[in-house]
Amino acid sequence: MRALPGPLQGAVRDHPYPLLFATVSGADLYGFPSGDSDWDLRGVHVLPAREVLGLHALRETVNLDRVDGGVELDLVTHDARKFTGLMLRRNGYVLEQLHSPLVVHTTPEHAELRDLARGVVTKHHAHHYLGFSANQWRMFSGEDTPRVKPLLYTFRTLLTGIHLMRTHEVEANLRVLNEEFRLTYLDDLIAHKTRGAEQETLRGDLGFYEREVGRLTRELDLARSETTLPGEVAPETTAALSDLLVRLRLNGLRSVMT
Repeated sequence: MRALPGPLQGAVRDHPYPLLFATVSGADLYGFPSGDSDWDLRGVHVLPAREVLGLHALRETVNLDRVDGGVELDLVTHDARKFTGLMLRRNGYVLEQLHSPLVVHTTPEHAELRDLARGVVTKHHAHHYLGFSANQWRMFSGEDTPRVKPLLYTFRTLLTGIHLMRTHEVEANLRVLNEEFRLTYLDDLIAHKTRGAEQETLRGDLGFYEREVGRLTRELDLARSETTLPGEVAPETTAALSDLLVRLRLNGLRSVMT
């Protein structure tokens, strides 16, 4: 894992709104950054009540791109209402951001939101990972010169989805996931990507990878049918998320930890 560079904290400090959290996503979270990979930060900001209630154009999403000391980074945050709405729409991507262990900025409300997030996971999150992996495979297989990156994304999303259906836990790191699945070719692909460049091209039997993607897709679909995850979010979870959002609007964030 690459060490978190100092400019990440600078991007957080320069954000125009208070941040509930900011974590590292992208290749660093997934366990296969190249030396030239940029840094993807994701998080949640809290719009002040005055802006929400007034006639302001709401900045529900803020995107800050910058290069600081040679570090290229991209910080994207959603307002707390938009983010919780995405949580309730079976979006696995925001859950991965929320549970990322690579924390640049946190607050007590971040921990509270993580706890509540356990209640939004349903068996229908499998469809998020089935769709995401299929899109990545189409991107990979449609390239004239196939790259390792979309292939790793394909396998990462499939294994994350299977793991979620079986354990009810969000795990986005492919290295960690492969300790469970023990697919030796993934270790080789990760090593090839991390030793090379972000757009490293693939060497190997494409037919083999196609068969493996098909097998794991069927395994994810089976895990969805066998999971004990509920089919819907419980009303009390939705109510608790709503209560948290109201408190954030009225009272702001509590003491910030970095």
